Amino acid sequence: MIAAELRRLCSTRLWLWALVTAAACGGGLVGLIGVIGPQHVQPPMPGLDTAAGVRNVLGMATVTVLFPAVFGTVAMTSEYRHRTISVTFLFAPRRWRILVAKLAAFAIGGLCYGVVTAAAAGLALYGSAAVHGVTVGLAPGTVLELLLRIAAAMTIYTVLGVGIGALLRNQVAALAVVIGYLYLVEIALLAIPGVNAIYPFLPGGATAALTEFGYLADALAQQTGHAGGQLLPTAGGALVLLGYALVAAGLAVAFPLRRDVT
Repeated sequence: MIAAELRRLCSTRLWLWALVTAAACGGGLVGLIGVIGPQHVQPPMPGLDTAAGVRNVLGMATVTVLFPAVFGTVAMTSEYRHRTISVTFLFAPRRWRILVAKLAAFAIGGLCYGVVTAAAAGLALYGSAAVHGVTVGLAPGTVLELLLRIAAAMTIYTVLGVGIGALLRNQVAALAVVIGYLYLVEIALLAIPGVNAIYPFLPGGATAALTEFGYLADALAQQTGHAGGQLLPTAGGALVLLGYALVAAGLAVAFPLRRDVT
């Protein structure tokens, strides 16, 4: 069933556009900031020859987690939008088997997205450092570890998108929730004094902790004059993000079990 779901996923152009988007986002954003020079953005970052500068520049790739989340949401809701879910459930009346297979297939797709994003970001990092004639401020092994964390975050956000798609089913509504939360609600919560104390436990805060990317929270704190919540340790961020993934996976399996397809 997993093979069938992967075949279904690859039968449309969604996977191709997803990989193109991954390369463009990972390489484009990191490369742009690297070529311009981290010290020239506002607020300025440390240079590429420092450990903090490398973490910040690579962390910019996580700003694009919207796209794997949208990828997961569209992949799940398209079955309801085009009514193909009815045939799927007739083929396998035990819905949980199909739903677990879908979840596994989408997770594999999200991992591919994350690997492409991380690879493009790594190439852009070293390419921009070569343009400026500087040595990257982190050892290659540490850079690789950060890139793997970025790939893991992209995978988890794909699963989150699948969970929201399974819960809401309506594609427009699900996309509105995903995009609205990631680009509006979470940033707004981060800017509100007192309320921003919960930011480390939100998906964005957990992602920042996992990838050691605190630039956005620090920049917003400088703009508003209000200190944000202290990010969790890396392991804590990983556990919180994994918890969100497990909840999303549970939603993706549990909610469609008894509901009418139509």
